[in-house]
Amino acid sequence: MRIQNEPKLSILDRFLTLWIFIAMGLGILGGYMFPGVGKVVESMSSGTVSLPIAAGLILMMYPPLAKVKYENIGNVTKDIKVLAFSLIQNWLIGPILMFILAAIFLPDLSGFAVGLIIIGLARCIAMVIVWNTLAKGDNEYCAALVSLNSIFQIFFYTLYIFFFVTFLPKLFGFSWGGQVVNISMWQVAKSVLIYLGIPFAAGFITRFGLTSKKGKEWYETKFLPKISPLALIALLYTIVIMFFTKGNQIINHPFNIVRIAIPLLIYFLLMFFISFLISYKRKFSYEQSVTLSFTAASNNFELAIAVAAAVYGISSDQAFAAVIGPLIEVPVMIALVNVALYFKKRYFNEVNL
Repeated sequence: MRIQNEPKLSILDRFLTLWIFIAMGLGILGGYMFPGVGKVVESMSSGTVSLPIAAGLILMMYPPLAKVKYENIGNVTKDIKVLAFSLIQNWLIGPILMFILAAIFLPDLSGFAVGLIIIGLARCIAMVIVWNTLAKGDNEYCAALVSLNSIFQIFFYTLYIFFFVTFLPKLFGFSWGGQVVNISMWQVAKSVLIYLGIPFAAGFITRFGLTSKKGKEWYETKFLPKISPLALIALLYTIVIMFFTKGNQIINHPFNIVRIAIPLLIYFLLMFFISFLISYKRKFSYEQSVTLSFTAASNNFELAIAVAAAVYGISSDQAFAAVIGPLIEVPVMIALVNVALYFKKRYFNEVNL
């Protein structure tokens, strides 16, 4: 039975997948036809932070983070099983799986292999909040897990880079083993503070400032519906910018794209479906299951691109592979949002009033 008072979806929500593919197409076509403009966009950076992309990501994450009930996050952190499962997914299974896929699919392309590993080590902090919201996951769990992963990322990313890029490949005799990667804890922390800290602080301040002034009912029924479309508009803008800057390379080097895309596709699908299956078998709620699945499958591509560009150069194979990461991740995650919503109807017995 359908919910009687279920609100109608806006045109933006209803055809989101179509708008995303149009944005991708516009970005690729624009980048190919106007490569000079793409270079100008790439040059608009401060250090390793792309200002146009940073602006899009911050705007994109603000509405979902404004919806988070921060007063309830403390209750989430008490669920040790969920937190432990997320940490195992993100800091054990994910990096090992990406290393194995890089070794299997890119043994002869050292730059692409290292770029792929760098993606695998940059755990989720940013766009997962959007995917989780679209799939009707638990916002409080997502915020807590993202915060936890961010803390681990600041303290352990440098160590993981050494182990998976320098030590482990050399141990197994790969031609790209032994590379020394110098990335400081501050570089990682700066990425986290910019891409997560700014929208997190904005959402926190907005929620407590407006609810104390206008009341929770006004905030939930008036303010949030008005700012919600901003997330999807900013998502489309970010996709256009990302594809625009690499449109020329995508069209001129399609075979390289395919070589990188195959292990990435396998990675995203395995991490999502295995996480969802385990969560379902352990009788987690749908909201918890989908949140755990997206936080496991998503990656912090902003950090991966920043690290690859800073260490190897923006024109390197490593940076190229890192940039391909989000270009593959975006359409795959949108598809998985639809899969998750199907799973909700098919496997979770919820009473619709």
